Order: sequence, then structure tokens, then C-alpha cells
Amino acid sequence: MKITRFEEISAWQEARKLVNMVYKVINKSPRFRKDFRLVSQMQDAAGSFMSNISEGFARRSNREFIEFLFISKSSVAEVQSQLYVALDQEYINNEDFDKVYDQAEIVSRMDSGFIKYVHSQLNTRNKPNKLNKLDQLK
Repeated sequence: MKITRFEEISAWQEARKLVNMVYKVINKSPRFRKDFRLVSQMQDAAGSFMSNISEGFARRSNREFIEFLFISKSSVAEVQSQLYVALDQEYINNEDFDKVYDQAEIVSRMDSGFIKYVHSQLNTRNKPNKLNKLDQLK
């Protein structure tokens, strides 16, 4: 299956779920919502990992796509780190922390799998802009 739109990419779909989870956990706590700096950092990082998957795909270059996937992966780690701040400040409970952190792990692993796959295509394809069977990397 050839992926023609970024919305078809499983990693992007899982990143979208993670973004929604981050926003929900923020909106769940009035104290959390008042920590404008942390909220802004988390929302920026959450939007970044989702956006970098789509932006990298739109570049139509495997080398650039890999760079954007690494940025996405880094932004996921940033959200995971910020979750600890939210937990330590008692903005979120352990259950919410675990749910969001686990979803972040899924996205991070999918980014890693994507990076490996796209990197392998640099050496095996004459046309580096074709991304086939990426959706199977779950």
C-alpha cells in the first residue's frame, strides 16, 4: 500500500491521539490550566510531534523525512518529561500520567520504526520519494 496522505500514517494517527490526551489531562485540572508556562510547553511539544510527522512526509525526501521524525521523537520525550512536572506538582494523578506516558511510548516507538524503515529505503530504492508499506509499522 502506498501512502499518499499524511493522515494515512499510523504514527501520525497515534500522535493525534496523544495530542488529544495531553489536552484532556490539562483541561481536567483547574490548577494545571493556571500553570500557563507548563501548559504552553506541553501543548507546543504535543503539536510539534504530530506536525513534524506530517511536515516530514510532505517534503517527499526520505532524508528530510528522517530528520523530521527525529524531531517528532524528541518532542514526544519532551512531553514525557513535562508529565513528570505535572505529576510532581499534583496536577495529574498516577493513572492519567501512566495513560499519557504509555501513549507517548507508542508514538516514540512508531517514530523509531519509521526512521529505520525510511532509512532502509535510502539504500534500496532508486526513487527515494516513494514511501510504501509505512502503515504496517505498528
